[in-house]
Amino acid sequence: MTKMNTDTARTSAPSAMRRRSLLLLGVMGFAGFAGALFLRASVGPEPEGVPKGFVLNDTPKPIPDVLFTDGDGQPRTLADFRGKVVLLNVWATWCLPCRKEMPTLDRLQAALGGDRFQVVALSVDRLGAETVKTFYSEIGVRRLAAHVDASGRALSALAAVGLPTTILIDTDGRELGRLMGPAEWDAPDMVAFLKSIVEQKAGGVPTSGNKGNSQ
Repeated sequence: MTKMNTDTARTSAPSAMRRRSLLLLGVMGFAGFAGALFLRASVGPEPEGVPKGFVLNDTPKPIPDVLFTDGDGQPRTLADFRGKVVLLNVWATWCLPCRKEMPTLDRLQAALGGDRFQVVALSVDRLGAETVKTFYSEIGVRRLAAHVDASGRALSALAAVGLPTTILIDTDGRELGRLMGPAEWDAPDMVAFLKSIVEQKAGGVPTSGNKGNSQ
């Protein structure tokens, strides 16, 4: 009997180890599956196809609350736009690519601007808001408000290494991503991408057009 018990114990030990191993693998597999579901749920739906040149962050990043003035010379900050998805375009009237893309930003504001989305065109012209207003008038920009940082400090604060630099900001004031250089902001793929961001981050379809200069 003693020998049979010993042999049985030797035979059953590997079986028990195999069962424990299979159980452990099953638990790990379930945990991995659950983790994947949690990650997918926490990230949310993917936005529509990201346009060429647009670089999205893996997670939203804090962004400095830069100071500037509006067209009336009143102090403003990015915090004034909390609750909206903001497309912050840093530009200057002496920057030729900036001048070329400005009408497309105006048309983007017409298409998506409202309670949930706004284009904020931030000029770094040292001569101030009147220079921006004159330029807007010359090229027929009607929906973009004049915002100016005559000190140019926003360039370093936002790590803008060149003009134009455009930063996509969520409703909590965090950077979602950016695009360096000019773009056709009213191109169908760009509008669809930004609309999907607005619907995801602001919880609904953006209000169209008429409130573009409210800020």
